[in-house]
Amino acid sequence: MELLLVAPFKNLLSHFRFLVTIRSQEGAYRGLILFRLSTNTLEWETASQEERESMYKQIYAMESSCPHLGADMSHADIEEYESNVVAVCPWHRYDFDLRTGKSETGLHACTFNIHVKADKDGVDNVYIEAPNCDSGWRVVELRPVSEEFADPPPVPSSQPPILAPASPTEAQNEPIVPDSPPKTLMEWAVLILNTPNPTLKVERTRHAVQLFRTGQLPTIGHKSAHHPPHPPDVPRREAMYQQNTVDPGKVKNRRNKAVMLHALANIEQWAIDLAWDIMARFGPMHPNLPPAFFSDFTKMALDESKHFSLLTSRLSAISPSTPYGSMPVHASLWESATITSNSFRARLAIIHLVHEARGLDVNPGTIERFRKAGDTESVKAMEIIHADEVTHVTAGHRWFTWICQQQGNLDPIKTFREEVRHGWRGDIKGPFNEAARDMAGLSKEFYEDLRGEMGIIPQEGKVPIEGAPPSVQIGY
Repeated sequence: MELLLVAPFKNLLSHFRFLVTIRSQEGAYRGLILFRLSTNTLEWETASQEERESMYKQIYAMESSCPHLGADMSHADIEEYESNVVAVCPWHRYDFDLRTGKSETGLHACTFNIHVKADKDGVDNVYIEAPNCDSGWRVVELRPVSEEFADPPPVPSSQPPILAPASPTEAQNEPIVPDSPPKTLMEWAVLILNTPNPTLKVERTRHAVQLFRTGQLPTIGHKSAHHPPHPPDVPRREAMYQQNTVDPGKVKNRRNKAVMLHALANIEQWAIDLAWDIMARFGPMHPNLPPAFFSDFTKMALDESKHFSLLTSRLSAISPSTPYGSMPVHASLWESATITSNSFRARLAIIHLVHEARGLDVNPGTIERFRKAGDTESVKAMEIIHADEVTHVTAGHRWFTWICQQQGNLDPIKTFREEVRHGWRGDIKGPFNEAARDMAGLSKEFYEDLRGEMGIIPQEGKVPIEGAPPSVQIGY
């Protein structure tokens, strides 16, 4: 029996539910929800051993997707009976015993036994039993499930983030939910992609993800029977943003704090759209994508919205005279999105395993620059962002390996390197954040001595582009 360390019990007192992702040495992924049902945790430090053991018995772990139709179980209702505790799926009210996984419907959910053991220092740690299949399992993600985690901290002035003024037509108070509300996740995705105002984009993202998680949308809507709408070639942007869009090479060096925060917020606005675009564009192309894919990428969209809010709040706090949208910005991330718009595999490789992985490399340096400048609040924001981005690269790796398996059990490393060769220009240069990349599933074989030759080698019968720039700008 292999036990996987989740966390010290005291670290789980902040929330009652946690998303846990584990990965095997062979590259298999499992998503779990850990439920902590004990409520008297304020007295944990002074509790007796008997009282603590009672709390430990109220920890459960089960698979994060409902075995019926794959609904996200993070927002399942918990119902307690005399002899058992059940989680009730938010989509169709299927119930599952948290200890055995059995359901009155005849279905069965995978559950994972919990162990609490003291280490040599007397710290009580929570462990889960690893699956019997594969080997070398490790916990690669542990994060709380909370509706509040996407809300930015208040600006010191207690005012909302300041954004550059919109045009008269764009400044009208457009509701979060339009008069004809979207009925599927795909319709919400396209609506959000076509929302130019970044604040409304964030609000609609939060609303759509909440509807999806709590079963208030009747369907994902990515299969042909639902006639999913087509996403725009380029997400809409407000007029002032478009006026300030320049070539990436003309964007100022990010030494000034306000310039850095503005540039980072620009990346996060594009990242919100990238998360929705991969669902809206490739969901209909791959109707066999399981609900877990949409759970991962709606979570990513929500994270990117949180990041945008954190950064624009900091920008408002330190430089009210330069609101978001007032400085030069670039759209190099969407250049890569356009290049990969016809291939799900290429999109995952270039956006999530190159661009986002590069973010893991540069974030520590950015954090250190804010720290040296004495900006502790921006340091805190960037540390949150960095931790989330590790999970985004993890999701990219998970679904890249999935599509490789679907397309004939292709070798993920060789396939990734080939995708980069065809969809990137120039070397992928270090220094690399090896620890963060490894946590996300990227071993050195993925990225060492990696070079893109797009524009040099013919693609699908196309001749090389003459005068092509030597490299695609890295958006992170």
